[in-house]
Amino acid sequence: MHLKNLELIQFKNYEREQLEFNAEVNCFFGENGAGKTNLLDAIHYLCLTKSAFLPLDSHHIRHQGSFFTLKAVFERENKTLSVTCAFESNKKKRLEVNGKPHDRLSEHIGLLPLVMIAPDDTQIITGGSEERRKFFDGMICQTDSHYLQLLIRYQHYLKQRNALLKRLAEEKRPDRLQLSPYNHRLIQLSSEIHALRQRFLEAFNPYFLDHYAAISGARETVGIGYKSQVGEPDFDTRFEASINQDLTLKRTSMGIHKDDFVFQLNNYPIKKYGSQGQKKSFLISLKLAQFFIFKDLKGTKPILLLDDIFDKLDDQRIFHLMARVAKKEFGQLFITDARPERSKEILQTIQPAATFFTIKSGTIANREMG
Repeated sequence: MHLKNLELIQFKNYEREQLEFNAEVNCFFGENGAGKTNLLDAIHYLCLTKSAFLPLDSHHIRHQGSFFTLKAVFERENKTLSVTCAFESNKKKRLEVNGKPHDRLSEHIGLLPLVMIAPDDTQIITGGSEERRKFFDGMICQTDSHYLQLLIRYQHYLKQRNALLKRLAEEKRPDRLQLSPYNHRLIQLSSEIHALRQRFLEAFNPYFLDHYAAISGARETVGIGYKSQVGEPDFDTRFEASINQDLTLKRTSMGIHKDDFVFQLNNYPIKKYGSQGQKKSFLISLKLAQFFIFKDLKGTKPILLLDDIFDKLDDQRIFHLMARVAKKEFGQLFITDARPERSKEILQTIQPAATFFTIKSGTIANREMG
């Protein structure tokens, strides 16, 4: 699968721009703030219906504008897919494939698999449990549309139950009967989602362990565990019994929204005991595992976005990534870098087909073939 071209209209700092891409490697060069990462985010929008960085669509409209439009043509399994994503202030976001609009944006997830490696990804390791759930949920949603629908339903009932808890607490009226339907739904959905998370992690772990061993030289033992209240045999009983606590907190204190994925190094939490180098190796291994499990489960190579990672990785980890590019293990690759000479030097050693774009203040100032 690869992205053939991209058009941006009133998107972030781009008034209007069109780009034609190489099927192998595309590099965006320019000073910080020029708009390099915005191009990656446009690709992220078209593949996953949302920004990789900011949740509100209105934040991506060009200054003093009222809308943005993204258009692209993808090639997947010898089929051409024309994708349009459009948003206008105070209106619903619209996404079309070959001229046909999706009734629900969730229908699009998984059609165009994508993996992104960005500086903020360190939060997956150093941040709270929400960051790790978001990472794994994002992966599973791209490979299993049923899982995505379960998550949407869970969030719907969780939001409704929390609103009811707040109202009942304020009215000092602990009405268990009103909460009962939500309890039943959340317990059932928690059980289903828990089983799918567990199954995915079992499939994911071998990919992760292989990549970490290759990067680190197998000098240490790593692992990913899954910590969940839902897996405990008395979860449904405890959920029902937590109503008094939930009324005090005015929110639901049990369920899969409390799960965590435990990252370990030599049987200790890597978040606390890992060195910076070990954490980088762990993160790159997570992302490479994501790429290759997508490739196997989806039957196509995902698009890979690398945002300013040459500043964040040392030579050993860059070499590991580029060795895989040289072996043609990846599909289409997009790279941003503020130092063009560095990227060109790195790519020169493996000589892929490459196109270099120089970005200046939201415009393509120069385009050259590598």
